[in-house]
Amino acid sequence: MNETVVCVVGNVATPPVYRESPAGPSARFRLAVTARYWDREKSVWTDGHTNFFTVWANRQLAVNVSASVEVGQPVVVQGRLKVRTEVREGQQQWASADIDAVAIGHDLARGTAVFHRAAKPETPPAAARPEPNWETPRPGDAPDGHAIQAGAEAIAVT
Repeated sequence: MNETVVCVVGNVATPPVYRESPAGPSARFRLAVTARYWDREKSVWTDGHTNFFTVWANRQLAVNVSASVEVGQPVVVQGRLKVRTEVREGQQQWASADIDAVAIGHDLARGTAVFHRAAKPETPPAAARPEPNWETPRPGDAPDGHAIQAGAEAIAVT
């Protein structure tokens, strides 16, 4: 529950890398997020610092990302932020900011998109099982569901 959920808007910096694994499909790409600010002295918009995130997508989202996202496209990514630090080459400390994506979409403020619903994968049909008889038999019913006549009303058929 104590996760850092972020929503970032940026440009796709690397082509998505798609992988199939026993746990299911996954895809990853780098996202460049550049701050923009108004420079009052020059009266122009200026680029600030660029942050790079590795965006991870799993399952159906991974399949859709690999089919829809290309380098340079503006996207909106929502997911859980994970920051990792490692020591590399002896003394150098290295940090990585990853986003475990929940939703990814094109930024419609900067262009248009056409949505196509993903086809659900074909699942093999399950073996047909007969529906169980859940009814409680009434007193006087035979196991096959036919009424049993009792006493003097019984008629013998010859």
